Amino acid sequence: MSASLHRFLRALIPLLLLLGSVNTTAAQVSQQAASRQSVITGLPGPLFGLFVSSVAKLPSHAGSNEIRISGVGNGSSWTIIVLLTFLTLIPSLLLCMTPFARLLIVFHFLRQALGLQTTPTNQTLIGLSLVLTFFLMQPVGANVYQTSVAPLQNGDITAFQAVERGEAPVREFMLHYVREKDVALFVELSKEPRPASPSDLSMRIVMPAYILSELRTGFQIGTVLFLPFLAIDMIVASISTSVGMLQLPPVVISTPLKLLLFVMVDGWNLLVGSLMRSFQ
Repeated sequence: MSASLHRFLRALIPLLLLLGSVNTTAAQVSQQAASRQSVITGLPGPLFGLFVSSVAKLPSHAGSNEIRISGVGNGSSWTIIVLLTFLTLIPSLLLCMTPFARLLIVFHFLRQALGLQTTPTNQTLIGLSLVLTFFLMQPVGANVYQTSVAPLQNGDITAFQAVERGEAPVREFMLHYVREKDVALFVELSKEPRPASPSDLSMRIVMPAYILSELRTGFQIGTVLFLPFLAIDMIVASISTSVGMLQLPPVVISTPLKLLLFVMVDGWNLLVGSLMRSFQ
């Protein structure tokens, strides 16, 4: 009997302590509320009336959590979706209107020619291509800012006029490197009348023609870059086969030789310099 009473008391003591802490907390909360009420009721008459009127003018709880955007209704939801989708495509469009594609193709050809699968990494090649693209497109970007962005910020032109003015420098840059054959192809496919001058071509024709020309140029440079390293592979394979080293793969010997040749002739400087001069 004494053991059961002892267990009952041990279980009852924590409950009593918990109830005591709850009562203490409730007393503290009620004391704080009473102090606030005393402060509010202790205000002078004009201030107390101003406080009551301001509280009465507060919006309800249901309306305070609402966010309303003027000019956006149910009918413009599809417009917002189309606009956001177009914003996600802007980086791809800009990269296709710049030398980025040609630079990246050449760098990937170089990595394959050296026999390296992951060195330099894709992130390194993309970063190098972006930096060189920014270097080449900086004059064009400055021209676009002066002719379209700055007047738009000053309120001198509208957004559509700014787009029209900004197209001119970019179109001039792309027309400088586009092939006439590619332009003729897309003029024929678009069923548009033959333009009197290259400046009369629309961006609908210039953009795909420029991308096609850049791909062809990148593959041409990559093929020429591939030939000397291919010659090294063939020479090493023929020598290793003639001396009877059939168990040793030729790539094990040719890869260090290609890397040694590329480093000795300062290949990165020669390659990047040649690529930059091809855009001048």
